[in-house]
Amino acid sequence: MTDPGTDPSLSPDSSALLAPADEDLLRRAIALAARAVELGDAPYGSLLAGPDGTVLAEAHNTVRRDDDITAHPELKLARWAARELDAPTAARTTMYTSCEPCGMCGGGIVRSGLGRVVYALSTGQLVALHPASGAWPVVPRVGPALLGEARAPVEAYYRR
Repeated sequence: MTDPGTDPSLSPDSSALLAPADEDLLRRAIALAARAVELGDAPYGSLLAGPDGTVLAEAHNTVRRDDDITAHPELKLARWAARELDAPTAARTTMYTSCEPCGMCGGGIVRSGLGRVVYALSTGQLVALHPASGAWPVVPRVGPALLGEARAPVEAYYRR
C-alpha cells in the first residue's frame, strides 16, 4: 500500500479551505465509507447537508450487494435530491462524499441541482491507492447522425 505521507500523488490536501462544519460532515461521509466496508460493500459513503447544515440523507455504495452498477452513494443522493428538494433548497444543499464523484455521478449531481460537493479523496488519489479504480476502457462514440429523423420526436415533445 502507498504511504500517503510520502506519495506526491496523494497530495495536495485542501483541508485548509474547509470550515470546521465542512470537516465534521466530511468525516461523517468517511465514516459511512468505513461502515460500508464493515457491511461488505465498497468503501464509499456520502451525505447531503441542507442549507443550515442538517443532514438530510445518507448513503453508501451498494453496487455488489444490489448487483447494480449505478448504486453509487452520490448518484443515490442526487436522485433523492431531485425527487425531494425544491430547486432553491437543492441549490443551497451540499453533498459530502468520501471520494470525488465519478462521471456518472457527476452528471446526476449536475442534473439534481445540488449547489456544492465536498470530497475527501480525489480520483487521482483513489487510483494511486487502488490502481484498478482507474482501469475503465474508452468507449467509442459515433454521431451525430440521422438528424432529420432524430429531431422529429424531440421537436414534437417540446412543442407541447
